[in-house]
Amino acid sequence: MNVDLNQIKFDEKGLVPTIVQDCYTGKVLMLAYMNKESLLKTVESGTTWFYSRSRMELWNKGATSGHYQYVKRMTYDCDGDSILVEVEQVDVACHTGEESCFHNTFFTDESFINYHREIVNELYTFLQNRKTNPVEGSYTNYLFEKGLDKILKKIGEETTEVIIEAKNLDKTELVAELSDLIYHSLLLMIEKDIQIVDLKKELMKRMETKQQKGKDKVLPM
Repeated sequence: MNVDLNQIKFDEKGLVPTIVQDCYTGKVLMLAYMNKESLLKTVESGTTWFYSRSRMELWNKGATSGHYQYVKRMTYDCDGDSILVEVEQVDVACHTGEESCFHNTFFTDESFINYHREIVNELYTFLQNRKTNPVEGSYTNYLFEKGLDKILKKIGEETTEVIIEAKNLDKTELVAELSDLIYHSLLLMIEKDIQIVDLKKELMKRMETKQQKGKDKVLPM
């Protein structure tokens, strides 16, 4: 594969800072450096390669840990002096065991502190942990213990309650019932081993098909 590197501005050491981002969650995972050789190896192999400034050698992310980063897209900024690599991350990105290398918070605006951009993913992970590590008296564990039929029954009940509240004027109650439906739907996904990324992939596939064909019947939306 031929790659034109003329648009990339490497510094005096032949390096360019490279930001790695999870292609599904949008979370920034790490910052590293590439030179021309590691950039080309990244494109050719489909996994990230970087240049270690301390060891002065190339390294393939995940070669030791198994936490590979499968490259989905690479772009450079308006000045051409930094690269963004969107990846499908295997397990965690940080050598400390954290999902992202950017996990040390030193300032948070008070208006932001209760805002969780990935709340659905966080809830999914929480519920998944409940199934793996049961807690006595937990409603979530009660449903998992009762199994699929009980979860489906609750989804049916919550769907009915959503319909009822949608006919009323109280938006707050409707939001609450929709939240209940999402919670129970996540339980079903975990029970059937369906990941959130599976839904994202399916919705993106439908959107792409719809845009290509220009027909609403491809996806009812």
